[in-house]
Amino acid sequence: MKRIAILSFVISLFCTSIYAEAPAGYYTNAKGKSKEALKTALSNIISSNYKQWSYDKLYTIYAESDVTDDGKVWDMYSTCTWTPGQKKCGSYKNVCDCYNREHSIPQSWFKEKSPMKSDAFHVYPTDGKVNGQRSNYPFGECSGGTSLGGKALGRLGNSTFSGYSGKVFEPDDQYKGDFARTYFYFVTRYQSQMSSMSGDSFAQNTYPSLSKWSIDLFLKWHRQDPVSQKEIDRNDAVYSFQQNRNPFIDHPELAEYIWGNKMGQVWNGGTALNNQTLLDEVLINSTNQKGTLYIHTQETAQLRYTIYSMTGIKMQSGQIEGSDNYIPTRFPKGIYIIQFQAGGQTKALKFIVQ
Repeated sequence: MKRIAILSFVISLFCTSIYAEAPAGYYTNAKGKSKEALKTALSNIISSNYKQWSYDKLYTIYAESDVTDDGKVWDMYSTCTWTPGQKKCGSYKNVCDCYNREHSIPQSWFKEKSPMKSDAFHVYPTDGKVNGQRSNYPFGECSGGTSLGGKALGRLGNSTFSGYSGKVFEPDDQYKGDFARTYFYFVTRYQSQMSSMSGDSFAQNTYPSLSKWSIDLFLKWHRQDPVSQKEIDRNDAVYSFQQNRNPFIDHPELAEYIWGNKMGQVWNGGTALNNQTLLDEVLINSTNQKGTLYIHTQETAQLRYTIYSMTGIKMQSGQIEGSDNYIPTRFPKGIYIIQFQAGGQTKALKFIVQ
């Protein structure tokens, strides 16, 4: 049997985004509130300084907000490769012909009104053919369904998620959390107009704004697919243009206070996901459970972790959420490094299996 013990701390790694994170005090007016009052406070914060751009400006924003490490368009509907500004859709026949501007909240739901039409937080660059397949169907989960194949991502089929039986578009697993937080943003940013919006994902009211089944669905996706570096970088990039942010990327725990398992509790600010303080509080230790690593951090933390051997081989990866976590580490005897990621920052700790 193997026993895990802590060997030592190693230097914390640190990196930052190209763009600035939320200004100090950005969310102050939301502190001390819960449920509907919290959502309303957030709506006021992200609406007050909003800078509207034209629909055509989205392609310019995408060149900053939706690019891969090698400078290509980052499309959540396909693995096609485009250079920003090139192969913008007019007409198309096949997947990878071109990319266009996909309203994750369909335009027909808000009658193509502004500023929703050009709000980059919910309008993404996507493959034209897959965008056409998605049409104005709500996001959901389906069994089987129809995929366009090849480099296309997602599928169209009848909902298998409890509470809804209509046709839905199911995005790729790696982006489900992105779209969940997009919907959280939209119904918060535009909560004063939610009563007049259609769409089966919406409840046609100010609060909770989302229908019961979509709350359950998006909370599930939000929990299973935590905030990624892609989202953090995109949040900062769009902020540099629109002067507002997606609170559910900066503070993922907000979704729980408004719709989830902390509904009714007062939100007191938490620690922003991309704040070094969150990582500074991470502690790891051995436990009485053989082959298990105990990790403690603050209550609101959502962290990714990766375990490496001392030769750099990736052994295990996953995610943790909340204060107390137990990770099985049934590795051969030796020294290992566990690296935690919160936004654009990392912290690495050593442990030994003996």
